[in-house]
Amino acid sequence: MTSTVAVPAVLAAPETPAPETPAPGAAAPKLRFRSYLGYAAGDAGNNLAFSMTSMFLLLYYTDVVGISAAAAGTLFLVVRVWDAFADIWAGRQVDKTMTRWGKFRPFFLFGSLPLLLLSVATFTVPGGLGGTGKLIYAYLTYALLGLAYSLVNIPYGSLASAMTQEPVERARLASFRSMGTAATIIALAFIVAPQIKSSDNLQQSLTLTTLLFVVFGFGLYMLLFSTSKERVVRTVAHVSLKQSLATLKGNRPLLMLCLSALSFLVGMFTLQTVQAYYARDVLGDANYFIVLTLVSTGVMFVVAGFIPRIVRAVGKKPAYLASSVVAIVAAVGIALTPSTLPGLAIAFFGLYGVGLAAVNTLMWALEADTVEYGEWRTGVRTEGTTYAVFSFTRKVGQAVGGAAAAFGLGIVGYVAHQDVQSQATQDGIRYIAGFVPAAFILVGVVIMVFYPLTETRFRAMVADVAARRAAQEG
Repeated sequence: MTSTVAVPAVLAAPETPAPETPAPGAAAPKLRFRSYLGYAAGDAGNNLAFSMTSMFLLLYYTDVVGISAAAAGTLFLVVRVWDAFADIWAGRQVDKTMTRWGKFRPFFLFGSLPLLLLSVATFTVPGGLGGTGKLIYAYLTYALLGLAYSLVNIPYGSLASAMTQEPVERARLASFRSMGTAATIIALAFIVAPQIKSSDNLQQSLTLTTLLFVVFGFGLYMLLFSTSKERVVRTVAHVSLKQSLATLKGNRPLLMLCLSALSFLVGMFTLQTVQAYYARDVLGDANYFIVLTLVSTGVMFVVAGFIPRIVRAVGKKPAYLASSVVAIVAAVGIALTPSTLPGLAIAFFGLYGVGLAAVNTLMWALEADTVEYGEWRTGVRTEGTTYAVFSFTRKVGQAVGGAAAAFGLGIVGYVAHQDVQSQATQDGIRYIAGFVPAAFILVGVVIMVFYPLTETRFRAMVADVAARRAAQEG
């Protein structure tokens, strides 16, 4: 492969690698099953906070705390944009860090417990604060939760590109990550959704549930800490701000992936945010939420297992595009299916889950490839900053998607604590759940058509970087 991109000299002298980093030139061993399992446990722990908020926080704010849908929509937009900038700051902290445990693992050891405890605080708004006091408390706790999540999730997401440079192994790590996510989302559906319908004191039950998640989640993070190792050789251990910015400048694959992911995730989080309302108010039974979550998320276990084979057969970009089209078709089906046909709605949710699982899994593998592109151009690996920029766009997508859902509920006339919503409101919830995701995912497909990295080009870049490093050492 030939390229017209000039490759600057390495920006800093080699530094002593962390104890777990293999010596330069040494062949990295294949990842063992325990590494994949530990990586899955990490995202299972992440989603005890992340998916808990994206699935249930809006409903908690509107129906338990008493915050209006419009005020909650503004809160979601403001705090999640704050979260996005927190990701950038966290990425810089990661790139500057190097300890005896490596660059990423210390954040799991010291950051996971504060994150899980802040999740408890977020879902425990004191009842005696009054309307304004409750809103201020919600802003503060949710913003702190987002900051804590950034300090754990950015190093977690960055870790994959430091564990291996083998594309199939990266795809397998992404698959196990998706399985960890799916396991937590399904567990949340079974544990939390029934409380929405039957709990006599939903506030108390949510507080106790999130306290339970503290114990279980900390165990998951410690499994991640004990099984992950940073194996990829790095020339520069402590990366300066100038070096971080240099790796981002001109990283076209990262830019295209971020823009596509942003569009996709706006749609994804819009549907995820209104799914509980769709089950309860459109299909007429809150317990349908469990079924919808099970079929749309459960397929992740099947789809994720096939992703490494698909990557080996056709490559990541074609698989991403095809999977997105599947999600678009399913989302349109969700919007058009009347409430009298819950079986058809469930089928479309299952099909949507197939596309969603594949695209989300492929995103993580594609992001890791953009790290190699940045190093190929500059000579410096900046996993933290690169992943932080990608995560920034994901957080913006979550912010816009969550806000769109909340504002949409206000527009279609949703009334909290009303046993039966009007027919116009029910139809509006259907359209929010289907047409909005379909439109945004379509934009993401158009953007991804122009993504420049192929599997062949990726392998050539990795080989080029290895050759340059060997020449420098020689």
